[in-house]
Amino acid sequence: MKARRPFHNAIVAAILPIVLGWTAADAQTAGAGGGLDELFTRLKEADAASARRIERQIFTEWSRSGSPSADLLLQRGREAMSAGKSTVAIEHLTALVDHAPDFAEGWNARATAYFRAGMFGPSMADIGRVLTLNPRHFGALAGLGTMLEQMERPERALEVYRAALAIHPHLEGVEQAVKRLEAKAAGQEL
Repeated sequence: MKARRPFHNAIVAAILPIVLGWTAADAQTAGAGGGLDELFTRLKEADAASARRIERQIFTEWSRSGSPSADLLLQRGREAMSAGKSTVAIEHLTALVDHAPDFAEGWNARATAYFRAGMFGPSMADIGRVLTLNPRHFGALAGLGTMLEQMERPERALEVYRAALAIHPHLEGVEQAVKRLEAKAAGQEL
């Protein structure tokens, strides 16, 4: 993995301005339609249990491409991932992003498949595309934070995790990651 570090650094350098270049207020107003805007408003105000339900509603909305063929490719890609077949998932999801390049959830699903295959560079590139199309995609931000943490970039991971929490204050696992990284940073400063 060390040999890939310069490549990863270049990808991180390209993606982070996208992620960090907008504020939480921008995230609240970006993206599609009033229905999602209302869900995001409710998400920020919800308790943890309600937030999980609202999160599922948001993901359901994000997963609607408007094209039956794109929806089928997304379904097949997700099924392949669930079956542990990352290569097959990547093939289906590559067909999806070729067919529907403006469908953010297609890019997000392929980023996940690449991540599961251990291909951080392509995963990060796809996350960059997701966040360009949908800056409120807290799942993509959480994935980016995880990769940055695994690449031993804790300061950057913390920034990205905080950006995710600004959108979704109860994002599972991310609250704990922020506390862990903050504690680690505080311990290093002593």
